Amino acid sequence: MICLGRTFKIWFTIGSFILLGWVSFEADAPYQFSYPENFGNRFKVPANNPTTKYGVYLGRVLFYETRLSANNRISCASCHQQSKAFTDGKALSIGVDGVPTSRNTMALVNLLWTRKFFWDGRSTGLEEQAAFPLTDPHEMGQPIEVSAHKLRAVKAYPLLFKRAFGDTAITPERIVKALSQFERTLISANSPYDRYLKKEYQPTSIELEGMALFMNSPEPNIKRRGADCAHCHGGVKTYKELFHNNGLDSISRDNGIQALTGLDSDHGRFKVPTLRNIALTAPYMHDGRFTSLEQVLDHYNAHLRTTHLSSFLKGVSNAKGGTTLQLTTYEKKAVIAFLNMLTDSSFVNNPEFSDPNQ
Repeated sequence: MICLGRTFKIWFTIGSFILLGWVSFEADAPYQFSYPENFGNRFKVPANNPTTKYGVYLGRVLFYETRLSANNRISCASCHQQSKAFTDGKALSIGVDGVPTSRNTMALVNLLWTRKFFWDGRSTGLEEQAAFPLTDPHEMGQPIEVSAHKLRAVKAYPLLFKRAFGDTAITPERIVKALSQFERTLISANSPYDRYLKKEYQPTSIELEGMALFMNSPEPNIKRRGADCAHCHGGVKTYKELFHNNGLDSISRDNGIQALTGLDSDHGRFKVPTLRNIALTAPYMHDGRFTSLEQVLDHYNAHLRTTHLSSFLKGVSNAKGGTTLQLTTYEKKAVIAFLNMLTDSSFVNNPEFSDPNQ
C-alpha cells in the first residue's frame, strides 16, 4: 500500500483478480446519499451502522465476493445482477445445492426507504435481511462465521475492514453491516419518469396516455378510464409498503405473510414491489410465473381469482357493472409504455455499483 495524504493506493487479490485502485476517502467520512427531494427523508439508518465511504466500498467488494458461499462460486451479485436492476432473470434462483429457491429474486432498489424486506416482510432492516441469503441452504448456504474465517485468510480484507470499522477484526456482524451499507446506496432516481417530473423529458403521446391510465381508478359513470395501478404502486417511488393478494390463485401454494401472522385474511398476501426498472426485472410475481409485462397486464385485466383477493381489487372495471378491468389492447400497450419510462439506465450502468474486480 502507498499512502499519499488521505489517498491510498491498494493492490489486492479478490477471487482470481488482482485489483489496483485509488481509494481516496477521508477516514470515517460519511457517505452522502443523493436523491431527489420528492423521494422524501422518511428513512432511518441504524445508529450502530452509520453509512461511511469505506463501509460502502467494503460492502461493494463483499457483494461480489464468492467466498461468502459454501461452494465459493456464488455471490450476492449472482442473484442480483446490476444489468437486470439487481435481479437475475430467473423465475426461481438456483443456490449452492442446485435446488431452486422458493420465491423470485426481488430487485434491490431504493432500499434506503424500505422498512420490511422479502416477499413476506419477515425482516425489518437491511442488517437482518442480509443474513438470510448468506446462510440459507438453498442460497449461499454458509454460516457467516465460516465466511469471516475465509476472509481473514485473504490479505486485502483486514485493511478494508480496518478502514471501514477502525480495526482489522473480521466478524459476522461487520460482514452484514458492510453489505447493508452498500445496499442502502442503490438508489434509482434518474429514469425518464424522474426527468419528466423535473420537466426535463417530454413523454410521447402513448406514454402520457399510459401514465394517466396508471394513475387513475376507472370511473365508468363519468367515462374516466383507468388501470388503477397507483392504488398499490403510487407515489414517485412506485410502491407502498403494503401486502396484498392480487388474485393469482384461488388457493395459494405459498401462504405469503399468513405463514407469519397466522391470519386467514393474510392468505396469499405478498409485498407490493416497486416498479422501478420493471422492464428489466422479468419474470414477475413472487413465483416468477409471468415472463412479460403483457402477461402481467392480461392477468390484472381479466384473470383475477377472487377467493382471497384483496377487497379493493374486486369489481374494478372500466365498464358499468363490469367485473373485470376491461382495458383495451391499446390501453394495455400504453400502460406498458409508461412502465418503460421507469427504466433508469444510469442506475444499471453506475460504476459505483459494479464489480470492483472488473
